[in-house]
Amino acid sequence: MTASPLLIAGSIVALTVIASLWYAARHRSAAGLNLDEWAVGGRRFGTWIFWFVNAGEIYTTFALLGITGYAWAFGAPAYIAFTSVSLACTLGYWLMPRIWHAGRSGGLLTQADYFVQRYQARWLGAVVGIAGIIALIMYVQIQLTALSLVFRLTLGSALPAAWASSLAALLMLLFVYLAGLRSAAFAAGIKDVLMLVLVVILGGTVAAKVGADSMLDVFQRVQQLHPNIGHFPGLDAAAGLDTTWFVTAALNVALGTWIFPHMFQLCFAARDADTIRRNAIWQPLYSLSYFFIILLGFAALLAGTQPEGGNLNAVLLQFVADRYSPWLVGLLAGTVCLLALVPGSLLLLTAGSIFTRNVVAPLREVGERQAVWIARTAMIVFAACAVLLTLTSNESLVAVGLAAYGAIGMLAPGVFFGFLWPRTRAVAIATGMAAGYTALWWAPARQLLSTALPGWDSGLAAMLVNALVVAVITLAAPRRPAS
Repeated sequence: MTASPLLIAGSIVALTVIASLWYAARHRSAAGLNLDEWAVGGRRFGTWIFWFVNAGEIYTTFALLGITGYAWAFGAPAYIAFTSVSLACTLGYWLMPRIWHAGRSGGLLTQADYFVQRYQARWLGAVVGIAGIIALIMYVQIQLTALSLVFRLTLGSALPAAWASSLAALLMLLFVYLAGLRSAAFAAGIKDVLMLVLVVILGGTVAAKVGADSMLDVFQRVQQLHPNIGHFPGLDAAAGLDTTWFVTAALNVALGTWIFPHMFQLCFAARDADTIRRNAIWQPLYSLSYFFIILLGFAALLAGTQPEGGNLNAVLLQFVADRYSPWLVGLLAGTVCLLALVPGSLLLLTAGSIFTRNVVAPLREVGERQAVWIARTAMIVFAACAVLLTLTSNESLVAVGLAAYGAIGMLAPGVFFGFLWPRTRAVAIATGMAAGYTALWWAPARQLLSTALPGWDSGLAAMLVNALVVAVITLAAPRRPAS
């Protein structure tokens, strides 16, 4: 590998970080850096900055590397990307303004704060906070995996995996450590523009790279080569990725998208509810880019791309390295770094905020500046946990993402019942969570649920168990007298 890709990728990341830190310092409130400014950007995000940081949840390495690899390995199941984004935004139009209003009226900083305020139980806030941190660490694993792959592409495959993952975590920590949500929001705008440029360049040239006449011809040729690729269950019938899985997995992703703690904090950061609604209306346009992303996965299959060790997360990186000029490899590497760096930093920031506010603060009094430093220290621990997960897992980014959605989905009944059913109480929510996690992670219960609901995404099935337990306990409990 020549120095050119490394130089280009390093320049993209360095210039973006410098510009992001400058932007954050320029717009920092007169009060300086406090938990409100660091965690929710001073609650002043307008339409454009909110647009880009919100899109940061859509345009991540899950989208670019994960879906490309899924298309290469499985075919039609990669279409989940189209469906889940539109469903999530439809739900977000209704849900996100309610989250924003709760945050603004109650001065909330974290998702766990909402549970404390709504259910009047600080202990539930701590339980929810820990559950949210676990799901966030699982999601950070996706970004560290992608960064590690980029480092090994640009620095050489001889770089040990442990070093690559540790270097990725260090870069992520350094970025978020300095400024917080506002710098991540600015960087999100840059990486979205780069992502669009990259997709246009690759989409417009990929046909010629694999000997096809057009983008449509790529689809036709791969269909001829693999007749099952375009319909369910796709290339691997044994994987169980049929239409039932597709529908239930897409619903689980849509229901869980806004339940992630960092999405709550993003909603709290918006200037007003109209900002949120406008984004929900137009954000599904981003899903159109998945046409080109899936096209790249099919083209890699047509080209006979074989990533090292059959790692489907590295399919796009390997395909571009094999077929394109070094400068484009550098552009891809730099863009993937930002696609991992921005959401990964936001995830760690959120986990640190939750730990400080909802786990430490109930036990001892914490000042504003001390809270920021506790959060920053906690992020190091959470990043180390994510590194360990990265080193012990070889699953696809999509599989890891769906597992994270399954975990965070156990908080969904508490959020939805909180807005829709005033009778719901903390004990019902906690009991439902315990039942849901049991159905999701305990092998005998998971097997029983799989038999009862064959083909279902395990996350949605466990969420259903959770919601049913909450509903039964709420209906069985005596009504509280009106105050």
